[in-house]
Amino acid sequence: MKMEILPDANAVARRAAEVIAAQAREAVAARGQFLFAVSGGRTPWLMLRELADEEVPWDKVQLFQVDERIAPAGDPDRNLTHLQESLLTRVPISPSQSHAMPVEESDSEAAAKAYAQTLEKLAGAPPVLDLVHLGLGPDGHTASLIPGDPVLNVMLADVAITGVYQNRRRMTLTYPVLNRARSLLWLVTGADKAGPLVQLHAEDPGIPAGRVSQKSSLVLADTAAASEFINH
Repeated sequence: MKMEILPDANAVARRAAEVIAAQAREAVAARGQFLFAVSGGRTPWLMLRELADEEVPWDKVQLFQVDERIAPAGDPDRNLTHLQESLLTRVPISPSQSHAMPVEESDSEAAAKAYAQTLEKLAGAPPVLDLVHLGLGPDGHTASLIPGDPVLNVMLADVAITGVYQNRRRMTLTYPVLNRARSLLWLVTGADKAGPLVQLHAEDPGIPAGRVSQKSSLVLADTAAASEFINH
């Protein structure tokens, strides 16, 4: 794992946008497309707005969600709502290139299987994404891989449904597809992430994030989140 420590959340967002744009150009040059999955959360909204101003071959991008709350279309709880506002309305990407998790379907388990099939269709069998953006919760969760949830044990499916967490069930990518990704980009901001960031860096399996492979990971952290690394 590599780590860069930046002054604040805005600097993290700007640097993340630069990294994503560079990887997009490299992937398109090497393989003709860029397969990118994005998580939810406030720091990513800043990142996505910055990304809209970067030089990205948008016509060759396939955009996926890492996780999504099971909620109605347009609900402020939905990651898609913020993805649309922050990025999709600002860049020349067609609806056929943006793959929202189908959380409005009545059969969530079937919907998860359908999303896994979408991944296979576009990213191979088994799917290999070029870049996955991840966040880190104060409780050590990443994606919607939540402490104590049975979803942590899903190893034979790339997409799964969680139990209730913060009043919502969720659809999430699972460890197998995250660990196959060519590259992982972690955005970690805020003092409440300082402890979990130490555990992530140590690959501590005691938190869900610590069980994600770190072989091709870059962590962008602000000084508040990285305080344990700055002070020692």
